[in-house]
Amino acid sequence: MHMSADFTERRVKMVDGQIRTTDVTNVPLLEAFLSVPRELFVEEAMRELAYIDEDIRIADTESGPRFLMEPSPLARLLQAAEIREGDSVLDIGCGTGYSSAILSQVAASVTALESDPVLAGKARETLGALGCGNVSVVEGPLRDGWKTAAPYDVIVLQGSIDELPEQLQVQLAEGGRLVAVEGRGNAGVARIFLNTNGVVTGRRAFNAAIRPLPGFERSRVFEF
Repeated sequence: MHMSADFTERRVKMVDGQIRTTDVTNVPLLEAFLSVPRELFVEEAMRELAYIDEDIRIADTESGPRFLMEPSPLARLLQAAEIREGDSVLDIGCGTGYSSAILSQVAASVTALESDPVLAGKARETLGALGCGNVSVVEGPLRDGWKTAAPYDVIVLQGSIDELPEQLQVQLAEGGRLVAVEGRGNAGVARIFLNTNGVVTGRRAFNAAIRPLPGFERSRVFEF
């Protein structure tokens, strides 16, 4: 019992010290961060570090290392997406499923896309144990999105990208929002892309330095 009480305290500290301080004011979102046990989404040996304010390495996959996004930029991205309780969400690169668990509390349905079968298995198991019945974990290449359940009101990318593939933009519903961090390291900028009458336009939201999501590297083209 002592352990879980301790983690509850850490969750409160995370929300008060890392999330509220970065202008996240959306109440349902803050409540989700307060209630989802982040420690269950990292390896047991890493649980003591679950609430630190940096990205946590969760796996080394074939395509590259994968991370649990730092709480503050994740909360800011989700707030920028203006998720409503009737929305369907595509969570790209769900990893062990933490972001999907948060999303499950603020949206109607979540499609959690993961390219790594081991991570997808962990996500299924943990989300199932927490009773996140409105999340379905699916497996496939991240940059392809998940056409089967499209269109989505909201698409979230769990890591920085070099470019936003066309095939993700077409999976946005009319009025749909896609949030992603473009650019690496300190050059990273969180952008909100909005689908208006079939035209997707992006605008800058805030600066964010997060770890890259493998599979979204800019294709190297030869220029003559």
